[in-house]
Amino acid sequence: MPRITVSLPEKVLFSADIAVQVGDLNYGNHLSNDAVLRLCHETRLRWLAAAGWSELDAGGAGLIMADAAVQYLAQGHYGDRLRVEMGAAEIGRGGFTLLYHITRFADGMSIARVQTGMVCFDYAAQKVCRLPEKLKNVLEAV
Repeated sequence: MPRITVSLPEKVLFSADIAVQVGDLNYGNHLSNDAVLRLCHETRLRWLAAAGWSELDAGGAGLIMADAAVQYLAQGHYGDRLRVEMGAAEIGRGGFTLLYHITRFADGMSIARVQTGMVCFDYAAQKVCRLPEKLKNVLEAV
């Protein structure tokens, strides 16, 4: 049986506390796979907002998600308070990887590990661009 293994962030760049809502549940009455990615997206947006940025301008470049991998470890249920810790890895010339670890407050259980490949993007020119120095410094500062 194939299985993806996602690394934990070595250093936490940002964390967000988010409760599981009814719209996050699937037919099995637990946290759905698409909701896991939405939790990561919400965490990334909160991190950018805390820095005064957005996905359209993160220190001088836009961001676009190139890929994602999710390792599901346990179920989350309605009302669970979750902590999403996010760190950076593989910082390159035009992008970087974000690693997320989602845990449940009540028992510390690991719910999921997620990896997203982020690419710097010039939305006006509709092309990939270099990683801005401001963003690189923030990613490496932790």
